Amino acid sequence: MSYGKSADRSPERFKALEQTLSERIAGDRTLAGAMDDRELGQLIDEEIRREPGCRLLSLADRLRLRRGLFNSFRRLGLLQELIDDPEVGEIMVNGHKSIFLERRGRMVPWDRSFETEEQLEEVIQQIVSGVNRRVNTASPIADARLSDGSRVHIVLPPAALCGPVLTIRKFPEPITMDRLMAGGSLTEEAAELLKVLVRAGYNIFISGGTSSGKTTFLNALSAYIPKEERVITIEDSAELQLFHIPNLVRLETRTANPEGAGEISMADLIRASLRMNPNRIVVGEVRGREAMDMLQAMNTGHDGSLSTGHANSAEDMLRRLEAMVLMGAELPVSAIRSQIASAIDILVHLGRLPDRSRRVLEIMEVKGYANESFALNRLFSWDLEKKGLERTGSLACRDKLLRSGQRLPH
Repeated sequence: MSYGKSADRSPERFKALEQTLSERIAGDRTLAGAMDDRELGQLIDEEIRREPGCRLLSLADRLRLRRGLFNSFRRLGLLQELIDDPEVGEIMVNGHKSIFLERRGRMVPWDRSFETEEQLEEVIQQIVSGVNRRVNTASPIADARLSDGSRVHIVLPPAALCGPVLTIRKFPEPITMDRLMAGGSLTEEAAELLKVLVRAGYNIFISGGTSSGKTTFLNALSAYIPKEERVITIEDSAELQLFHIPNLVRLETRTANPEGAGEISMADLIRASLRMNPNRIVVGEVRGREAMDMLQAMNTGHDGSLSTGHANSAEDMLRRLEAMVLMGAELPVSAIRSQIASAIDILVHLGRLPDRSRRVLEIMEVKGYANESFALNRLFSWDLEKKGLERTGSLACRDKLLRSGQRLPH
């Protein structure tokens, strides 16, 4: 008998079957959790064969039912379809009834949603448990990541008034500098300069607004680090993918437990990394008082270190770093600015244009600090009329270049 009857084809009928089988399998969740993927698949197949209502399903709908059940136990359930879609860059769940996604740079609503808030909460707990983190009403905000490196941010009630909020920024595969050039994010000339500066050990800081592509650019830039060096990455949620570095140590922060103990901060990890004999330190993003520790690391022989931060321009990033340092240290402003100028050699600022494309908007050299101001040298700048990244200056500070034996591109 085909699955052609209108009553049997209804979405409500399909959902009811899915819910019945899910509850049956979940009745012995301990057993299901102990199974490997093959055994769980066999259990699902057996339950589908046993369920009379499934006999009316077409082969395509049986496969869809099987896939949905498997995803609900081993993957991210309803959201797995979006996770597997290479065109989706970001998933935004605003409570169980409202899901938005970013596809090819455009934000659109999704025509599917969770049946209940409990289903969404199960997905959230599955995500955080996979990286040994906790989120609950007592501690309702958490950062996590998926197995592919995708970034996850969670806010639960009472902080979120519309129900659990889940935001997933996908990183399906590393984006290379070649791909960024092909997409128009920067020119070949600018990329060649950055390649030389990374290899020569210049400390580079990447700035930009939210969703401007800072982590993606940091990943691409890190590919220029010589593979024979020892590199330590420090992140809130591990996203960087430096696969070409054999001597790589990846560190990740940890939030406090319910008793308020056990927190491992970014500053803790930066200080710990200095005792691990690194050639370079790569800090995913600085947001607060850890900025002082990062600057000290850059100023104590760890040339070629990289990091990112939120700012509206390269100059604004310098002011924000100053404010971050002041959060954790009572130092004269002139001393802080001198530290920043001594630590950071190059600023790369990213942004999104009105067409939603991500671009390198400026590359700035920090030459020093004197007379209560930073000495800056703009190397590349986005030209609004030509709609491209134009060279506007030449590198002034060439000591590291000479010591490393690197040569500037012609």
